[in-house]
Amino acid sequence: MSREKVSRERDTKKEKSKERSHRRKSKTNRICKEVMINFLKKLFFFFRAYFDMLIDYVYSIFWDDRHQAIPDLDKKHAMLKESAVTLAEKIRNKELKSEELVTACIERIKLVNPMLNAVTDERYEDAIKEAQAVDKMIEAGLSEEDLKSKPFLGVPFTAKESHAVKGMLHTLGILSRKSVRADEDAECVRLLKAAGAIAVAVTNVPEINKWQETRNMVFGQTNNPYHTGRTTGGSSGGEAALSASLASPISLCSDIGGSTRMPAFFCGLYALNPTAEHTSMKGSTLRSGKEPTMASIGFVSKHCEDLIPLTKIVADEKAQLLNLDRQVDVKDLKFYYVESVNDLRVSPVGSDIKKIMKRVVYKLSGVAEPSDKPKPYYHEGFNHSFALWRHAMSKEADCFAALLTDNQGEANGLAELGKKIVGASEFTLAAIIKLLDDQVMPAVPAAWADDLTQQLRDDLIETLGSDGVLLFPSAPTPAPYHYAAYLRPFNFALWGIFNALKFPAAQVPLGLNSDGLPLGIQVVAAPQNDALCVAVADHIGKLFQGYVPPCRVPE
Repeated sequence: MSREKVSRERDTKKEKSKERSHRRKSKTNRICKEVMINFLKKLFFFFRAYFDMLIDYVYSIFWDDRHQAIPDLDKKHAMLKESAVTLAEKIRNKELKSEELVTACIERIKLVNPMLNAVTDERYEDAIKEAQAVDKMIEAGLSEEDLKSKPFLGVPFTAKESHAVKGMLHTLGILSRKSVRADEDAECVRLLKAAGAIAVAVTNVPEINKWQETRNMVFGQTNNPYHTGRTTGGSSGGEAALSASLASPISLCSDIGGSTRMPAFFCGLYALNPTAEHTSMKGSTLRSGKEPTMASIGFVSKHCEDLIPLTKIVADEKAQLLNLDRQVDVKDLKFYYVESVNDLRVSPVGSDIKKIMKRVVYKLSGVAEPSDKPKPYYHEGFNHSFALWRHAMSKEADCFAALLTDNQGEANGLAELGKKIVGASEFTLAAIIKLLDDQVMPAVPAAWADDLTQQLRDDLIETLGSDGVLLFPSAPTPAPYHYAAYLRPFNFALWGIFNALKFPAAQVPLGLNSDGLPLGIQVVAAPQNDALCVAVADHIGKLFQGYVPPCRVPE
């Protein structure tokens, strides 16, 4: 063998050795970097958890002494603890008069509203007259066809004020619309009235429905019936407050970032946010109903059995696409769960929520086959829940800055912040924060967000299929104190991520914690599998007390 050949082989071996060494070093560096990043994330979440505890302690000093208990349910109002389905049946069977029910509803609202500040406008006299007319119709006799077309005949309902209810205030929580009244019903209101329900009142919302507390400069702040020093959530906070207080049998809501599910969680109620684009948003928050949107019409309720019948009403012709009549045996389902989410913007999931999730998983493990026991699930997309929701919001047709001025120009975030400092702004700090987020903060990279959203959506659809559900934390903690959301403004993203995915999701009440605050989790299914969400919500709700009233209720 020549010396040159030996030299070349020696050089080749040296090069290969260097390459192997470089790869090992790169791999080691990559592992060290990942370990360091994970360590820093854990350290961040550790300190964030203690920061959240400090926030709650400071706020408790102010708010705990201002808590007002709501009145107990009077025996003469005992029918208000019944489900809307049951009340409708009793009215049809002449076991209960609509006038009696509507009167009880009105009297109860008058008792609890001074503590809650939920109602923004009412039509009590007209509602009683309509109830009397219903009683006369039933007494005269109605055909089976008439009764079938009006499944909630004579049952009173309230609606968040962002849904247009003809003749009622329709301010959307902004001063420029403080005297505006709706000249026609929103489509969801029209459908509910066509089903026989009677409008009684409209309720408070944050400005243009875009904040996780129900507060505005027109009507002020709505309080949580379980602790009036705590938030009801938003934007359907007025509805949840009345429903939980046993003052409204039917509560009409909507959801674009947890707006139905968040108040349901904070106020201990069931809720369903249906698969997006299956309910009409016409007349809700000034929408035409023609725009593509991730928002949906939904309801909060003390009773899970109300959710599917009510959703059928507002889904109208698209109800059959949701397969709401599907018979579901929980034992045949696949269960997946997420205990916590690693989005750096969102507070760490607290012990109350982790404990209740573990208890639910344990209970479900007892009814499942060994191979079908609940399995943990996670996807990188959850690490960016807020960013993905924010990007999805950028595709919505409405313009928040224009809506704040009642479409008379556009509000400027920086200008309004300056006005707020000197007490001259017409908007809450929450609305200004939203403006600044829209106008000052850089946009989420569209290609990245679209790709990650699609990856998460595809993976969940494949994982869940038509017989699987995902159990997901509702929020890091139960209902926070008023104004605490300013220090943790991204926590709603645990709801919002499923709006961005356009998945159906149910909120399930699971009793109360040691402080008397409602606990719960979300149940998520693949699109058009809404019935799975409700079936599982009903099952686990019954295992864990479900809705627990915030006051004493007669037997």
